[in-house]
Amino acid sequence: MRFNELVGLKATKANLIATWNRGRMPHALLLLGPEGTGGLPLALALAQFILCEDKQAQDACGACANCKKVQRLEHADLHFSFPGITIANKPSLSRNFSKEFRTFVTQSPYGSVLDWLQAISTEKKMGNLSADECREIIEQLNLKSYEGGVKIQIIWMPEYLGKNGNILLKIIEEPPPGTYIILVAEEEAAILPTILSRLQLVRVPALSPNDIAVALQGRGLATGNKALQIGQIANGSFAEALRLVDDFSNDLLPLVKNLFNALFTGNGIGVTRFSEEWAKAGRENISNVLEYTQSLLEGSLRLRYLPQSSANYAPDEADFLTKLAARNLPEHCYTQMIAALTEATRAIRQNANAKSILTAMGIKLIRVIRQLKA
Repeated sequence: MRFNELVGLKATKANLIATWNRGRMPHALLLLGPEGTGGLPLALALAQFILCEDKQAQDACGACANCKKVQRLEHADLHFSFPGITIANKPSLSRNFSKEFRTFVTQSPYGSVLDWLQAISTEKKMGNLSADECREIIEQLNLKSYEGGVKIQIIWMPEYLGKNGNILLKIIEEPPPGTYIILVAEEEAAILPTILSRLQLVRVPALSPNDIAVALQGRGLATGNKALQIGQIANGSFAEALRLVDDFSNDLLPLVKNLFNALFTGNGIGVTRFSEEWAKAGRENISNVLEYTQSLLEGSLRLRYLPQSSANYAPDEADFLTKLAARNLPEHCYTQMIAALTEATRAIRQNANAKSILTAMGIKLIRVIRQLKA
């Protein structure tokens, strides 16, 4: 995978390339970011850049022998460790699942660790990075490079190491010459402090709505408003955006406009009609509408203080947000409305009666707005 194939992360990519070009790349680093933001694809792109025989100014060449091997995840000096499980006579060692891992990463580079564990077993087993896996890492990295160059070890989800991580302390602190160890994690608090203290931390930020929308459009998965709306409610996660693609209605803005028109005019019949129609839409679609509505409320509040943030929205969305921001609702009003939407979303996901929940939510929102007029 090359840097230009990643979703967003422009500044992060540029900083890593600049660090390499200055000869300051640390031998042990931690890529830390929320699920779905692309920590593992970023590690793969960095590994390909380091191993590339014909580096370009901002990326690996993608054409040399090393690049092609990395793209197939088959380079002899690129090693992977990841959470595994014990199946029958198959110990929890990464090499025993290398074929499955290559398939998983190729098909779902932004997939979660739970997606991975489900891909290798239908049973609900907890994954781990075992003590034996740690010893294999040490053994592999102490061997000479197969290709006569550098060696790279990627450890995905070191949170699953537990106390076994202590086995790796020495090699992380003093790896053999020409060795780079890249850890990819989501939860800093779940990593042993003794390991954290030996790593150079690179924070991987949540993806911007715009970057997600551009990626969806570039991959032919969504166009126009649909891509932008998915970007708004994907919570900075491309994995979540991919999940939403199949569940998302064509355009949610007209629905939200109708709801807000009913709310601000105190039209109980309109709110009831919204509740009745959307109660039939299915749990995922209802959740999408509520989350999108919440994102627009947050966007309207943001717009009051950061007018330039309208650039993250489609023109018709930006127009709606501008009009909503012009009402100068107090911040506590926004807080109460968002809380009502969040509560309704949680209840819908817990299989509560959709019509009742949406109706109750609508009544709460009308009350919040009526308080302003009192």
